[in-house]
Amino acid sequence: MDLIALEIFAAVAQEGSATRAAERLQRAQSNVTTRVQQLEESLGCALFVREGRGMVLTPAGQRLAGYAERLLALAEEARQAVCSDRPSGRLRLGAMESTAAARLPGPLARLHAQWPQLLLELRTGSSRPLADDVLAHRLDCALLAWPPPGLEDADVPLARTTVFTERLLLALPAGHPPVSGPGQLQLDTLAAFARGCTYRRIGEDWMHHALGRAPRVLELASYATILACVAAGRCAGVVPQSVRELLRTPPPLQWLDLGECETVLVHRPGYDTPALAALLQALRPDALPSSLA
Repeated sequence: MDLIALEIFAAVAQEGSATRAAERLQRAQSNVTTRVQQLEESLGCALFVREGRGMVLTPAGQRLAGYAERLLALAEEARQAVCSDRPSGRLRLGAMESTAAARLPGPLARLHAQWPQLLLELRTGSSRPLADDVLAHRLDCALLAWPPPGLEDADVPLARTTVFTERLLLALPAGHPPVSGPGQLQLDTLAAFARGCTYRRIGEDWMHHALGRAPRVLELASYATILACVAAGRCAGVVPQSVRELLRTPPPLQWLDLGECETVLVHRPGYDTPALAALLQALRPDALPSSLA
C-alpha cells in the first residue's frame, strides 16, 4: 500500500466514480481502475461496490478512507517541512462563515500575492466541527471562536494563537421594546447556525439567563436569513460586529452588545510548516508563536 495508491483510492472515494477521479488526477481511467483493484487484492477485501457508473465505499472502504486521509495529510506535511523552507504545496484551512466573509479577503490576497505557489483550500463551518476536522487531519488548521461548544473545560490537543477579537451583538426586531439588560427580553427564540457554533452557545446562554429557561432555536444557514427572521419580528440573533459592518443597508434592528469573543487559529501540535507560518503572518504579523518564528 503506497501513497499513490492511497491518493487514487481517496480520489475515487470522494468523487464516487473512477472516471471523475481519473479526470481530477489527470490519469487514464484504466490506470485508476487497475490501481484500485491492486489495492483491494493487496488488502484482501473489497473497498467499493460498483453501482452502475458509480462506486460506493464498502464498510472496509469507509474504514480505510479515514486512514488514507490522515496518511496523505501527514505525507504532505512531511514534504513541506523537509523539502522546502518556502511555503508551497497545499494548505487546508477551515474558517467560520463570518470570518471568511469579513476577515479573510485581505489576508488571503496578500498570502497569494507573496506565495503564488501555495495552494490554499478553504472550507467553512461552525467552530466545533472545524476543531474536530483539524484533530482528525481533515484540515491542517482552522479559524474558530474559542472555546467551541463542548470543549470549554477539555484539555484539547490543539495549539492555538489569537488572531482577531470579535465583538458580538444581539440583534432584536426594531419593534421590540428597548433592552438594556436580560430581564427586558420578550422573545423566546434564537435564530442561529447548527449546533457546534460558539456564537450560538453564547446567545443561548444569554437568553437562558434572560428567560430563566433555554430558548427555542431556529437553525438557519446564513447571516442573511438570520437577520431576515429577526427583522420579521420572530426571534433574536447573534451577529459579529464585523458582519454588521459588511451590510450596505443594515435592516432597522436593535443591537445589544454581548461582549467580545476571541477568534483563534488552531492546528495540531507539531504541525509547523512554512505554509502555516506564512498564513499566520498574513493574518497577524505580530502573532507568530515561538515554534513558528
